[in-house]
Amino acid sequence: MTDVTLDDTNKLIIEHLQRDGRMSYATLAKTIGLSEAAVRQRVQRLLDNGLMQIVAVTDPLTLGFARQAMVGLRVNGNLRTIADRIAEVPEVDYVVICAGRYDLLVELVCTDDEHLLDILNEKVRTIEGVTEADTFMYLRLAKQTYAWGTR
Repeated sequence: MTDVTLDDTNKLIIEHLQRDGRMSYATLAKTIGLSEAAVRQRVQRLLDNGLMQIVAVTDPLTLGFARQAMVGLRVNGNLRTIADRIAEVPEVDYVVICAGRYDLLVELVCTDDEHLLDILNEKVRTIEGVTEADTFMYLRLAKQTYAWGTR
């Protein structure tokens, strides 16, 4: 449970920081119409309660990660337990439990094809309950956004 209410002001703060995570408290305060101290406190509460993160988004290719893939998994057993086990793999940056053809979707970020093969063969497919893995190798990222706003 969190002790932060997503009121209109908090939503505005989130929306502005989604567009520019480096926006200063002073600029944000002027834009929102609050004092700098009030904005700082609200941002800190949003961060402390896990409602928001402020992170640097990078291009994996420029950092030496030449292979990315989405893996659709079919599993037998407790979905939450298996998802938690997969989330422990350092190369995994995204795990979602879903409905449809796959039980889990998992995104992997690897240095090259051999690294991807090692992760799939030694870490993902060896997890108890994983029965099938379909790998979709990324050729090019066409769009990725984190500024979807709030409701």
